[in-house]
Amino acid sequence: MQLGDFEISTVSGGHYWIDGGTMFGVVPRVMWERQWEVDDQNRIPQRTNCLLVEAGSKRVLIDTGFGSKLTDKQRRHIHAEDGDPLLKSLQEHGLQPDDIDVVVFTHLHFDHAGGATQFDGDQKLVPTFPRAQYVVQRREWLNATANFPELRGAYSDDNLLPLSQSGRLRLIDGDVEIEPGLRAIVTGGHTDGHQAIMIESGDHTAVYVGDICATTRHLPVLWCLGYDVHMQQTRRAKIDLLGQIADQNWLVLFPHDPHTAAARLRRDPHKDFLIADSIPVLL
Repeated sequence: MQLGDFEISTVSGGHYWIDGGTMFGVVPRVMWERQWEVDDQNRIPQRTNCLLVEAGSKRVLIDTGFGSKLTDKQRRHIHAEDGDPLLKSLQEHGLQPDDIDVVVFTHLHFDHAGGATQFDGDQKLVPTFPRAQYVVQRREWLNATANFPELRGAYSDDNLLPLSQSGRLRLIDGDVEIEPGLRAIVTGGHTDGHQAIMIESGDHTAVYVGDICATTRHLPVLWCLGYDVHMQQTRRAKIDLLGQIADQNWLVLFPHDPHTAAARLRRDPHKDFLIADSIPVLL
């Protein structure tokens, strides 16, 4: 899709099935199961809709999916797509890892940061995109690498440490311009350092909202993920950000919706926000 001077493409970081309860937290199953296909293990289908932003010769990748490092047991548990879905998707766009200049993370959970590193021919962990600078909020990085007991299992050193060891890690603080036309919006909520990414060119604006609103089914303000470390902050950030998106007629981009890549929103007095028009996932 064209957004001013930017070409924006959804690229797959992999599809998988995940426990429905974790995707909806305190929302009763009797409510959320009306919205989704559920398998015999209580799992619902999800996509990792990473974003490729191109302007001239500059290529920025936002989030990296779950990558190729999952064990067989981990893949079976979430019925994850085989291989390296992100690299396959980029190849379908005519791109190789060397073609990516910047990688931006909304946050560092496995399904957003797993594709940032891979095993080389000597089974050594290395950054997947050797020329890229890797950008993340400093608070997110410090939490992800601190080995806090309450966050055990939320982050993997295999996804992260090779990035700092490579010398290509860039830590940012707050709402700052990452690249011309790309700005960080710190939301917190899902994680302490979670950020959305605003993309602006001329009169055109899109917002990749990250897991503050993972899918179109999470448009109700009270519908949050079970993974959120600060649910109340997620709700506050969501109503503010989605409200601005709806009022300004911006495009919103969803990281996990299996059917909808992007949409425009309108306010609704009963359901908070509704889809005004949408762009399907073409994967």
